[in-house]
Amino acid sequence: MNILIVEDDKKIANYSKQGFEEEGFLVDVTYSGEDGLKLIEKNSYDAIVLDWMLPGISGIEVCKKIRECKIITPVIMLTAKTDISDKVLGLNSGADDYVLKPFSFEELLARINALSRRAAYKKTDIIRIDDLEVDTQKREVFRKKKKINLTAKEYEIFELLIKNRGHIVKIKNIINVLWENDNDISSNVVNVYMHHLRHKIDESHKKKLIKTIRKHGFKIDT
Repeated sequence: MNILIVEDDKKIANYSKQGFEEEGFLVDVTYSGEDGLKLIEKNSYDAIVLDWMLPGISGIEVCKKIRECKIITPVIMLTAKTDISDKVLGLNSGADDYVLKPFSFEELLARINALSRRAAYKKTDIIRIDDLEVDTQKREVFRKKKKINLTAKEYEIFELLIKNRGHIVKIKNIINVLWENDNDISSNVVNVYMHHLRHKIDESHKKKLIKTIRKHGFKIDT
C-alpha cells in the first residue's frame, strides 16, 4: 500500500512513517498543504493521512481541492479539534475518517486498513440492492434480471444515487455534479429526470427504491 502523510509536525510525521514502513507500506511525507497537493496530483496513493492545521493551505482546503479534482483517494484527517461541528466540517470537506490527536499508531493503522477494505469494496463493478443490479462498468441496470434501458443522463443520475445509497442526495448536488454548476438548470429539470427514473425503476415493482425527501432531495433505500 502506498501512503502519503501530510503533517507539519515532523515528530508525528516521522513516527507515523516509521510505523507504516514497518508494516511494509510505501510512504511519502511532506510538511505543507501546497507540497501535499503537488504530490497528490503527481502520484497515485492508496490513502492520505492529512493534518487539519497545516501552514499555508489547511488540511480542510487540501481535501476540498482534491475532491473538486475528482480524486477519490481515501483521506484520514488528523486533528486536535473535538467539537462535533469541527468533525462535521472535516467530513463534509471530503475526508473519509478522522483521528484525534494525540493518537496511537495502532489506531491509525486500523483506520487505514478499514478504509482500504471499504475502497476495495467500492471498486467492484456490480452494485446490488434487493432485486436491483447495476453494472457500473457497462453502465447497465437490471431489476429482477430484466434490463432497464436508461438514457445517458438518467443513468448518471441513478448511478450518483446508487453510489450514495442510504444517504440523501440534494438536488443542487445533482445539478453541480452532472451539469457542472450550470446556472440555467433548475430543480424542475431534475424532477423531470427523477419522474422518468421512477417510472423505469420502480413503477412495476412492489418495493419502491427511489425516495423523495421533501425539501431536501432524493435517496435510494438499502
